[in-house]
Amino acid sequence: MRNDILEALRREVYRRCQQPANRFGMGCYDHIEAVVKNGVELARKYGADEEIVAVAAWLHDIASVTDHSLYELHHEHGAEMARDILIQLGYDQEKIPLVQACIHSHRGSVLVGKSSIEEICVADADAISHFDSVPNLLYLAYVQKGMGLHEGKAFVQQKLRRSFEKLSLKSRRHYREKYERAMELLS
Repeated sequence: MRNDILEALRREVYRRCQQPANRFGMGCYDHIEAVVKNGVELARKYGADEEIVAVAAWLHDIASVTDHSLYELHHEHGAEMARDILIQLGYDQEKIPLVQACIHSHRGSVLVGKSSIEEICVADADAISHFDSVPNLLYLAYVQKGMGLHEGKAFVQQKLRRSFEKLSLKSRRHYREKYERAMELLS
């Protein structure tokens, strides 16, 4: 695994998360770290290429962190931005399209087919990361969206439910207990 590349990506993502243009705040960095951690765990479990998954996980939200106006299509813009970043870092040119495919297909709310186990790992890691960041979701609901107590709680529960339903069947079995614990916390 290219630890130099992964460290450079971690620093770059952290830097961009700190910028005023990032309307998601530093909670998005926690989310991205959780996607990396869960992605590598899934890659090991499913026999996927850990490096491709880790690189794609660090970059999967790079467009929306960099420019909020790109959010709706951040999976498309992010794949292009990732190519430029990875070329600049001297990353293996043959692996870049594999990373791009993971970024392009990571969004559960956009039905893009996944053609590799690495793409499934990144998409599942993105969905399951919400269970690692319930406090960030509560902050989003109550502070950023200004929701009331019951409305915010329902918003977070619905987000977690949708995230769980987006998981591949294999990952649903693997993460069922984590999902149930998070939902129990919100009951």
